[in-house]
Amino acid sequence: MVLRYNKNYEEKKDGGLERINKKALFLDLDGTLLDDKKNIPPENEAAIKEMLERGHSVIITTGRPLSGAVFLAERLGLTTSGCYLVAYNGGILYDTAAGKVIYRSTLPLEAVRKTFEEANRRGIHIQTYRDPKVLVEPRCDDEAIRIYCEKIHVDYEVINSINDLEQEPVKMLIIDFNDPTPLEEFREWIASWASESIDTFFSCNEYVEIVRKGLNKGNAVVQMAKILQIPVENTIAAGDAANDITMIRASGVGCAMANAAEEVKKCADYITELDNNQGGVAEIIKRFILD
Repeated sequence: MVLRYNKNYEEKKDGGLERINKKALFLDLDGTLLDDKKNIPPENEAAIKEMLERGHSVIITTGRPLSGAVFLAERLGLTTSGCYLVAYNGGILYDTAAGKVIYRSTLPLEAVRKTFEEANRRGIHIQTYRDPKVLVEPRCDDEAIRIYCEKIHVDYEVINSINDLEQEPVKMLIIDFNDPTPLEEFREWIASWASESIDTFFSCNEYVEIVRKGLNKGNAVVQMAKILQIPVENTIAAGDAANDITMIRASGVGCAMANAAEEVKKCADYITELDNNQGGVAEIIKRFILD
């Protein structure tokens, strides 16, 4: 008899198979895994350690660039077997234990150059990425880029012109710390010519993400589940902000933090009793993975 391999089982010492029912937990960072001081509550840390020891996977899921996401994964100790991350809201999937990119989706250079040209004409701060750095033209060597890079622990580089860029980037970002109206108007401009190839969305009131069509945290859940050979129904996602909604809807169990925005809670299968400062992620792990 031929016994087919299934990742929901592992071989025991006696030669038999034991069902382990592997699950994957997708975690947003700010407001979800991390407390308001950007630390991981000890309850979350202990619960994640136990789920990893039982053979499950944990995937940091963030809009941050790869270098910033890797920095956080290392600081949080999430670099062992079973640990992965999603950067750029799904543009890159990364195996933190192996230290390698396992999936990448990029924007066409022609669209990038056109978008930069219009942002320059309107006086909007715009940036793109070439790992491990953020890229800006001289006009955007400003306070916005310095605040952004300090916040997420990445460096930036000033390039002469976006026209010199040779490699397709994963995303662009426009920033306005004072008024979201110019960002909303810029989104409308992009939709007028690129609605079938580019998506835009607010990741917070000050940032608009510009990515390839269909690229979001929900798509990342589906892609990562395929890579890990885990059924989508065995995925759990937790978040608190609008850019987490797609992964909450796409996962087997979508969880909203107690501190989540109301629009996020409306989409969730489960709302935690504890918030991000109290170990709400540990509550999710104990309820849907360890039990």
